[in-house]
Amino acid sequence: MGTLIPIVVLIIVFLLIAVRKVGDVNLRIWQVMLLGAAAVLVTGGITPRDALASINVDVMLFLFFMFVIGEALAESGYLYHLSFHLFSRAESVRHLVFLILIGGGVLSALLMNDTLAVVGTPLMLYFARRHGISPKLLLLALAFAVTTGSVASPIGNPQNLLVALSGGVENPFITFPLYLAVPTVISLLLAYGFLCRAFPGEFNATPLVHREEEIRDPALAALSRLSLTLLILLIGVKVIAAVLVPDFDIRLTWIAVVAAIPVLAGSRRRFEILRGIDWPTLAFFAGLFVLMASVWQSGFFQPFIEGSSLDLAAVPVIAAVSVVVSQFVSNVPFVALSLPVLAHLGTSTAGMMALAAGSTIAGNMLILGAASNVIIIQGAEKGGETLTFGEFARIGIPLTVAQTAVYVLFLSLFPA
Repeated sequence: MGTLIPIVVLIIVFLLIAVRKVGDVNLRIWQVMLLGAAAVLVTGGITPRDALASINVDVMLFLFFMFVIGEALAESGYLYHLSFHLFSRAESVRHLVFLILIGGGVLSALLMNDTLAVVGTPLMLYFARRHGISPKLLLLALAFAVTTGSVASPIGNPQNLLVALSGGVENPFITFPLYLAVPTVISLLLAYGFLCRAFPGEFNATPLVHREEEIRDPALAALSRLSLTLLILLIGVKVIAAVLVPDFDIRLTWIAVVAAIPVLAGSRRRFEILRGIDWPTLAFFAGLFVLMASVWQSGFFQPFIEGSSLDLAAVPVIAAVSVVVSQFVSNVPFVALSLPVLAHLGTSTAGMMALAAGSTIAGNMLILGAASNVIIIQGAEKGGETLTFGEFARIGIPLTVAQTAVYVLFLSLFPA
């Protein structure tokens, strides 16, 4: 019975994450995950020593310093200022939606999709009201952009970061784009086509008039710009070093640390920024590592893996399972649970990329498929707008099916 405790806790956690409500009590994902971790600790599903050892310090530190940079960009107003230079060229709604998809996709690959979801939502509402565009169209464009664009980068979203750091992927800044950049560009174009078809009345020829947003805190904006520049430069150095000097490795964690130094060392608002970062997500990851370690240690899944008739290491199977299962549970716990399974099976790099792509692109299918969707909708509701489950699914389901096919076909070209 002791070995079943982590499995029972896992099932309860997954169910609570899916419904996020018990009676009149609304539950946050991080609260559910921490309760799950506490449950396996209290019941002996994992020892305190093993629980502490299971927490991936690299992931925790990387997320922390990336959140610092993202919070500084948002609080200073620099990210909104930067967005003007991305979107001011849009002469029509059609052009604006295209730039949102491309610009949001590129930025999410650098700053994580959840960060773009937080700062991008009020920007979408601003564009909708200023130009008389359907807010639902722009909110969907943002959701599809940050989800799809984040697929091609090891730091685009938390599940990709897990794959990059724990999936045995060599040179992730080269491997992810090599395997996933082309199908991601095609998938962004597919999203544009689906949105054009779903909102035909919105794509008129009325010209758009833009206005540059002022920077709220020039000093913090300068430091944020420096942090962003350092981040991009260090990523570039890592990519070049991986090609020219393969034995010289710049760890992702140190890239984030160095990039965050200007904000933490130079800003007088450093403590305000630290208070404002996404602490619940960090707590979520700590609980996630503990719970998933207890599940793997239970040995429950190993017999099913060894006796399965499906080729669980095949790209189409990994992608399909990732898309479907991520609709019912959060994609991050799914990836955390899948990584030891796929490593046990000796899964190829293409298979690991299928896990990253499938679990991420699943967010385009239904609202609960990605945390960034929930962030966007919650932000929209604060501004008086919303997206219903049906409105999202009407476009998201066929789009995700088409995008998944693109990734499977492309990844199947690589050796198994």
